[in-house]
Amino acid sequence: MMVNCCGLITDRKEPVPLKSIEVQLEVKDHVATVVSTLNYENKEDKPLEAVFVFPLPGDAAVCHFSAQIGQTHIVAEVKEKQQAREEYDDALSSGQQAFLLEESDQSPDIFSLSVGSLPPGESASIRLEYVTELAVQADDGLRFCLPAVLNPRYQPQGSEGPSVQVTSVPASLVPYSLSFSARVSSPRPISKVESNCSLEPLQFLNADQTQATVKLAAGHKFDRDVELLIYYKDAHQPTAVVEAGQASAKPGSLMGDPVVMVSLYPEFPQDVMSSLASCGEFVFLMDRSGSMGCPMNNSTPQETRISSARDTLLLLLKSLPMGCYFNIYSFGSQFEHIFPTSVEYSEKTMEEALKKVENMEADLGGTEILLPLKHIYSQPCIPKQPRQLFIFTDGEVGNTKEVTDLVKMNAGTHRCFSFGIGEGASSALINGMAKEGGGHAQFITGTDRMQPKVMQSLRFALQPAVEDISVSWDLPKGVSATILSPPITAMFQGQRSLIYAQLTGQTSDATDGSATVKYSLEGHPSQNQLHFNLKPAEDTG
Repeated sequence: MMVNCCGLITDRKEPVPLKSIEVQLEVKDHVATVVSTLNYENKEDKPLEAVFVFPLPGDAAVCHFSAQIGQTHIVAEVKEKQQAREEYDDALSSGQQAFLLEESDQSPDIFSLSVGSLPPGESASIRLEYVTELAVQADDGLRFCLPAVLNPRYQPQGSEGPSVQVTSVPASLVPYSLSFSARVSSPRPISKVESNCSLEPLQFLNADQTQATVKLAAGHKFDRDVELLIYYKDAHQPTAVVEAGQASAKPGSLMGDPVVMVSLYPEFPQDVMSSLASCGEFVFLMDRSGSMGCPMNNSTPQETRISSARDTLLLLLKSLPMGCYFNIYSFGSQFEHIFPTSVEYSEKTMEEALKKVENMEADLGGTEILLPLKHIYSQPCIPKQPRQLFIFTDGEVGNTKEVTDLVKMNAGTHRCFSFGIGEGASSALINGMAKEGGGHAQFITGTDRMQPKVMQSLRFALQPAVEDISVSWDLPKGVSATILSPPITAMFQGQRSLIYAQLTGQTSDATDGSATVKYSLEGHPSQNQLHFNLKPAEDTG
């Protein structure tokens, strides 16, 4: 299936005209809730069979979906995939309107929803809410990106499943409007909110500046990703945010009990850090597929993705520690390497590699990332040189799940650091590879913040792997915590780790609790502890 835009698409793969988009963003400390409404109109004189295609961040969770088709209001229920498909087919065959929302098997950041029949002249209003964690940038800003478009997905031959294709359109051709507003609250004061788009001034809602609102200036035409960077004061202070359960849900249920989000910034013991030798085998994998020749973003069309990836790699190459090992692979429809196997890093090998990297162009065809990855993982590891894999790509692949599964299968022998190059890079692929490979993901959308991001990833890669991570709770009698978040598999000095837990049970007087994270660093046991108040924060806005 080739769908050349996102939104509401007819069965002939043509877009249903979009009238307007409204987005409200609610940021609580490190987590964003996005409420979006999209309004469409069928201008044809016959009913349209339509599919709604919506791009989402890879780690987002959909928490509400509803649609108003003419006079009909529909709210989605979450069901097992096969059962949902059968019920949808039954409803359609009996002439009823029906909806089916599915996540693409190959690319977890594309949702598609079969909307059934939209009568002529009728409007459709679609409301989607999702929750996502905000990634911390190298300068401690929290990044939120509103997914405007996903890049065209390249489907390698033999990969199962139809592809969902989404492409960009120039601003002058966007006949709809966007209104976007954000409300930010945190235990810490908010120092500033920045964007690549024009914003109205930040409005603080209270004297201690822990709550604020901001909105996009009028006249925006959705010609680029909408990126917000939120900065808090004392960014490295550990915090805990307790959110009350929903009043309508019964206590003891998932939605009825309070939830605590603990954000920790581990500080490793200085004596352990200074005693560690800088070593490792650094394997760089550069995407040289045709799409890497595209511009980085709409504001600087002369800067290509490949030139940005080259600059990023050159900076890393010049910064490696002497005595480590390295190699550079590049891929498109096939792959190449600079050295047959990893070589020791020296003045001579560095110069040879720099010359070859400077001549790299986006001239290798498609995006076949699985082949070079399998080859790299088949190479024997070098004793006492932990393998660190750095991947530079715009993420235009159609087999995201196969790639992240392969990284996960080899997680025991390496760490994976990924770089999403250019606006619209697939967050499912970039974040997925780093998460499964126990590394860290960066997104490079322009030259402005490239250097600190590159140096942060290198600093993380030179840190030893943290092992045996465990979380324990000290809570008042009668209260217990159930961890909801997946186990922490990687920790880095000064880099945020988030833990979510449900608090069950009642306590009359004691209101204090604590969470302790224990771990081992090169055989040295260490721990970080955070005390917090169990009473949910009052929302005064």
